[in-house]
Formats: sequence, structure tokens, C-alpha cells
Amino acid sequence: MNINSTPRSRTPLNEWWEVTPGENFTIRASVQDTGGLCTIIEMTVEPRNGVPVHTHANEEEHFIVLEGTLQLMNGSESLTLSAGDSITVKRGTPHAWANLADATVRVLIIFTPGDMEETFRLIGSMDGGDLAAIAESAKNGGSTIVGPPPFENVYSVMSPRPKS
Repeated sequence: MNINSTPRSRTPLNEWWEVTPGENFTIRASVQDTGGLCTIIEMTVEPRNGVPVHTHANEEEHFIVLEGTLQLMNGSESLTLSAGDSITVKRGTPHAWANLADATVRVLIIFTPGDMEETFRLIGSMDGGDLAAIAESAKNGGSTIVGPPPFENVYSVMSPRPKS
């Protein structure tokens, strides 16, 4: 990738989108710009937001916590990741994460290869957090929701936070 070239992304990088209320993301490096190797997404996650247990058929998912504390279920492991910590979830491994702390979490998520970007763009363009549409979009992208969030009292695509 030539850092002096014009980005080839279909939409501008660094545009913030909402997954559900309290969970926002921006694409920091596009699959087109990395030649398919990866997509880098930055997420901000408000307290008590999380995701259902899911798998990725085609990608490894790498987490790097930039600020705050993230609770992660990776297969049978339960981990607490703080700023500076990182972990890789292997493809096919059931996993979920949540912000169980009182402050917003900021995390980089790197998908290798980068094909999950299209799913995130579809999710970001959906209005109203329609669970069926989000689940179908994820499934079409190689992700499958296999269970509810394994954390108590969290908002997710299955039980979204009320819009403010």
C-alpha cells in the first residue's frame, strides 16, 4: 500500500457507524487498501454493551484494547483485557465480548483476511438495529450467531439499548 496514494475505499475511511446504540465503529484500514490481507476496525463500546456468542468461518479476529477493559469469552476461556492487551480468536472458535466496566472501551479489531469489512458496512447502513437483518448479514459474511451474550445484563443486537 502506498501511503501517499488516494484511498480506494468505496466509502470514506474514518466515518463512524452504529452497530446498535452504544456500539460504534469506523474502518481504519480497508480490505481494498490491504490487498485483502486484513480489515482494521476501531470500535467504541459503552458500558454494558456486548455481542452474542458467534463464530467466523473464514477469519481470525485480533483484538487490541486501546482504552478501558474488555471482557472476552474465547472458546472455554474467560478473559479480562485491559488497555495494551491483545488476543487472537481463531476462525471457527465460539467467542463473545462485552464492556462490563463503567467507562467506554476503545478497541481495534483486525480481521484476517479482511472480508468481514463488507458485513460491517452492511450493518452500519442498516437502520434500527433489525436483529434478523444483522444476523442474516453476518451469516452471509461467514459469521454465525450461536448463542446469546454470555454476560449478564448487557445490551446487544439481541437486546439493544434504547436510543437516547
